[in-house]
Amino acid sequence: MTARTIDGNALAARVREDIAARAEELAARGEQPCLAVILVGSDPASAVYVRNKVAACEKAGVFDYPADADPQVVMDRLAELNGDTSVHGILVQLPLPPQFDESEVLEAISVEKDVDGFHAESVGRLSQGQQGFIPCTPHGVMKMFESENVPLSGAEAVVIGRSNIVGKPMAMLLTNAGATVTVCHSRTRDLTFHTKRADILVAAVGKPRFVTGDMIKPGAVVIDVGINRLTEGEEAGKLCGDVDFASASEVASLITPVPGGVGPMTITMLLENTVISAERAANRKGR
Repeated sequence: MTARTIDGNALAARVREDIAARAEELAARGEQPCLAVILVGSDPASAVYVRNKVAACEKAGVFDYPADADPQVVMDRLAELNGDTSVHGILVQLPLPPQFDESEVLEAISVEKDVDGFHAESVGRLSQGQQGFIPCTPHGVMKMFESENVPLSGAEAVVIGRSNIVGKPMAMLLTNAGATVTVCHSRTRDLTFHTKRADILVAAVGKPRFVTGDMIKPGAVVIDVGINRLTEGEEAGKLCGDVDFASASEVASLITPVPGGVGPMTITMLLENTVISAERAANRKGR
């Protein structure tokens, strides 16, 4: 069996056409979607992520602070952005320097502008299956399942990773869709026992090529959320995922590549969340 690749770039392009049309309609109503991004420090990976996110937005502002910034200064900026009716989405790029309490910062974002879906209220709404902003990466994965007509109800799903950004919300979304979900992590005993049972396997563990073909159930749908830069040997500098694509492709039925898989969908869902926020703002204003 040779797996068919899910092209995240192609899907993202199709979804963005719809987003662009909705943004144009909003602009005609006098409500141009706007995203505000706060970046603290000079972490290279964070800078790249922010640059990519801003490049995808027609209207965005970046508030850049040094690594030793006073947390109160950032909190004051968040309060200002919360009150700015022209701003529809607020994103704080993680991780933050050690002097910050990340939970406190995320809770300071208005839930109406929490386009990353990290606010505790957003998480609570997701856990209860209520309307709210969904974290962008898991949301993008669900769009991939939808585009490929992957049957989720009744499926055995395994998520490797329990982060608040990907693993936990991914598990909740799959549960809400009717799948039977197992969450695995660094303390899981006999990981292969679990992964070999999975009709759907989502890898978000942060270890290059961690999941190999012999860990996968024949015909499974494999979603690779990881993005790792190799540092040794002839492949130094290259990007790869948490899944060993070569061996996994011989076993799975569908698989996402790295790069070009989940990554483009993450930014696309950020744009969609921002447009959704703008649509709600326009409706509140009667536009």
